Amino acid sequence: MHRRPFLIEAGAPPEAFPRPEHALHEPNGLLAIGGDLRPKRLLAAYRRGIFPWYNEDQPLLWWSPDPRAVFFPERFHCSRSLRRTLRRADFSLRVDTDFRQVIRACAAPRAAQTGTWITPEMIEAYCDLHSLGYAHSVEIWQDARLVGGVYGVAIGRVFFGESMFSKVTDASKAALYALCGMGFGMIDCQMATPHLSRLGALELPRTDFLALLGHWVRAPAVRMSAAGRAHGSWF
Repeated sequence: MHRRPFLIEAGAPPEAFPRPEHALHEPNGLLAIGGDLRPKRLLAAYRRGIFPWYNEDQPLLWWSPDPRAVFFPERFHCSRSLRRTLRRADFSLRVDTDFRQVIRACAAPRAAQTGTWITPEMIEAYCDLHSLGYAHSVEIWQDARLVGGVYGVAIGRVFFGESMFSKVTDASKAALYALCGMGFGMIDCQMATPHLSRLGALELPRTDFLALLGHWVRAPAVRMSAAGRAHGSWF
């Protein structure tokens, strides 16, 4: 019998998600369809290891892939070239000074891409989460110009990374490196890519990921800060 994703009915409570183990194998991790991007539903999803991902011509889709790609911050691979960049580039680190600009930069068209999943609806939803203190941006500035960054959702000691961008060499890597020094127990990066794997991302079976998630989301919240990471004090 062909399985279908769970349908979230209009007006369903925010936590009305099936268990992640019920996600489809093909496409990998598709769990549910429908609902909305209100803060309570987004936070309920992230706490369960579920995230939204869809294109403008699609309905709202929810995912929980197996395996799951994560960073353990202490295992981030800071290459020699990145260390040289951090020593030489006039980068400065800021946190949450221009969240909207970061998410818009992540949504901008890129080479070999015809569109973006960061739709206007997604931008507004995550800006709402930012205003509530859950969504954050880690920003790399060069003089007065934002040149790289990463944004995502923080719950307890888990940072759910959504996207990153770079306008100069190594700027997004610098943001991720800084994020790894902010006290999180785990950084979720959802799906593995060769780029993330080179930086130290690992793939975990979904059952292992969910077990760790259950532990870390209940931990005291991380207070994100750029202290000690300005230019000249990266190490």
